[in-house]
Amino acid sequence: MDYISPEDLFLLLIEPSLTQRKVIVKELNGEGIFNIDFADSIASTLEALEQRTPDLIVSSLHMPDGSATELLSTLKAHELWHQIPFMLVSSETRREQLEIFKQSGVVAILPKPFTKAHLGKAINATLDILAPQELQLELYDVQDIRILLVDDSRLARNHIRRVLTNLGAQYITEAEDGAEALAILEEQLFDLIVTDFNMPEVNGQELTERIRASDRHSHIPVMMVTSEANDAHLATVSQSGVNALCDKPFEPETVKRLLFQLLEQ
Repeated sequence: MDYISPEDLFLLLIEPSLTQRKVIVKELNGEGIFNIDFADSIASTLEALEQRTPDLIVSSLHMPDGSATELLSTLKAHELWHQIPFMLVSSETRREQLEIFKQSGVVAILPKPFTKAHLGKAINATLDILAPQELQLELYDVQDIRILLVDDSRLARNHIRRVLTNLGAQYITEAEDGAEALAILEEQLFDLIVTDFNMPEVNGQELTERIRASDRHSHIPVMMVTSEANDAHLATVSQSGVNALCDKPFEPETVKRLLFQLLEQ
């Protein structure tokens, strides 16, 4: 696919506050994005989507008739709109609430107020999704790599699958948690495992430890996706045998770099 520049993007901005809308538009214009439509509620968003499908949705968390998480759930259930990249702008700092957003399949979460660096990084992640470039490997053909994707969030699995598919991966098997992943591993072999950390029954760390203890699967590279920011916790996770840690939201360029390191070592 041809390169997409910020100038090519058609963006739908959902923001009830006119003041905040002006601030965000100014920053978007600074990134070269000028083709912007507006909505101020879930209802007006759905009306706008019926008229034209945007390349990217940037949404405030709170709206008069609901929240961005409710809107995102509605979009993900729609056969035409579920693939639209969704970026959240929020002043929320509570860890448990941020975890909900990170698990929901957003391409980026921007703090309010956000910096030019925050926005530039998020826009680049969106462009990577819209104009994918296949991962070029010397030792593997990326189209032949067998990947086991493990995450208890369907929305998060959909987003991660899309990033992996955009990089050229074709053989992706999904598991809803670590217990299901272990059952699948009894029957199939894989070249790479991408797993979430926070899952019921068997979490990502426990899954990795079981894989490392297996004569059959101990060699498989494991990439763990986690929103955890505690250094001590991350150190414990690393000691379980994880080969790479990747933040949520799952950013294409970071994933591309980590996959290259994992598969070409």
